Amino acid sequence: MSGEGEITRLLVDWSSGDQTALDRLLPLVYDELRHVASNQMRRERPDVLLQTTALVHEAYLRLVGEKDVRWQTRAHFFAVAAQVMRHILVDFARGRLRAKRGGGISELSLHDVAVMSEERADEVLEVNRALDKLTAVDARKSKVFELRYFGGMSVDEAAAVLSVSSATVARDWRMAKAWLRREILEGSSHGS
Repeated sequence: MSGEGEITRLLVDWSSGDQTALDRLLPLVYDELRHVASNQMRRERPDVLLQTTALVHEAYLRLVGEKDVRWQTRAHFFAVAAQVMRHILVDFARGRLRAKRGGGISELSLHDVAVMSEERADEVLEVNRALDKLTAVDARKSKVFELRYFGGMSVDEAAAVLSVSSATVARDWRMAKAWLRREILEGSSHGS
């Protein structure tokens, strides 16, 4: 697809120092970043609004602030975007729970425009904790989960990012979900 090739070319140009490439890149990636963010927001309760736009803008600001990244492909960019969104949501969840306990307010600009349920904040932190453990055991399965859960990527999209077969991603996805489910259940039973 010419769109994918154009995004990759602009990312490479931007990585090489062409700041005008960044201006041309935003309109091409914005809708897809919104798609990734909206996949995250679908997990939220219907009565809780965590604005997709705020998540996209925060992620984009962090992505363009990365000076040392050598963007290789469109898939690489969106894989990093999924990871950045994961970290934003985790930071936001930590801030939400800190504020609930009377602690400091999160420094995320996302905090000013978004609301996250306490249940969702707990869930994001539990998934993050378990995912960190899975990374130590099997980094690829962890990456598959991150791309699918936080990035909203399909099996085929994740396979392209990781340069493995779709069957491998499907298998890793099933195994990662089972491993994480067990880890979260064991963690919650030990916390009780």
